[in-house]
Amino acid sequence: MTMGLWDKLKSGLTRTRDSLVQGLGAALGLRGTVDAETLERLEEALLAADVGPDTADELIARARARMGRDRDLDLRAALEQSAAELMRVGGEGAFEPRAPWPWVALVVGVNGAGKTTFTGKLAAHFTRAQHPTLLIAADTFRAAAGEQLDIWAQRAGVEVVRGRDGADPAAVTHDGLTAAQARGAHVALIDTAGRLHTKQNLMAELEKVTRICARVVPGAPHHVLLVLDGTQGLNALAQAREFSKAVPVTSLGVTKLDGTSRGGAVLAIAHQLQLPVSLVGVGEGLADWQPFDADAYAKGLFAAD
Repeated sequence: MTMGLWDKLKSGLTRTRDSLVQGLGAALGLRGTVDAETLERLEEALLAADVGPDTADELIARARARMGRDRDLDLRAALEQSAAELMRVGGEGAFEPRAPWPWVALVVGVNGAGKTTFTGKLAAHFTRAQHPTLLIAADTFRAAAGEQLDIWAQRAGVEVVRGRDGADPAAVTHDGLTAAQARGAHVALIDTAGRLHTKQNLMAELEKVTRICARVVPGAPHHVLLVLDGTQGLNALAQAREFSKAVPVTSLGVTKLDGTSRGGAVLAIAHQLQLPVSLVGVGEGLADWQPFDADAYAKGLFAAD
């Protein structure tokens, strides 16, 4: 990770980090046995950052075990190493296109999570990496969704396939993937409508879109990216559980981490669902996102300023 990316991630996690380390002060430099009062304050800080009780207990237990094995390890380093370990339990979920083409990625999530924006940013990135990319606007219900994707397509320098407002998302997906094959696209990014994870009819529609992907392009979707709003904290955990029941989620993208003190929820989601995090968003700009790095994220949570 370059210093520029590390600085951006560290800056984006400022509010969460402040929530975690506020009041702990010099205690993070403790070595050896950690006293009960410090452990209680640490647990309170983790819960305030939306790490969640189960994951907080597991994180503390792992950190203490590390300190017991290495008497020179301080609490901050033990927490960083243990947090990174927890966020890797689901394995690696790199969001990277690969042949045979087209590589099809389905982008899903609840309303307002930032799916369309993230999809546009990814299109720009893949285009710069010499992967011809096609955007497919399968969000046919939100009036401004198609226009928003058009704007991102223009900024990214890519084409977009749209249907009329209210069209069947599965039909738009079919047409888009057929176009991707005909145009020799390397990447097809499908922006789906935001849907509440509790609306069974909308989740069934998402399952239909997934089936259409496989019908047009064998093996597709090759990646299902579930985009979660970092400001939702542990509420995103319930969302992720329900989406995982409807579609085969490959990895998670977490947005808006620069505007929340609840970034600790990433630990809980990765740990409890055993799903890898592949991408994080730390700002509004075209380049304000990056591939997830568990070590850098953990350091960003506990690092001294």
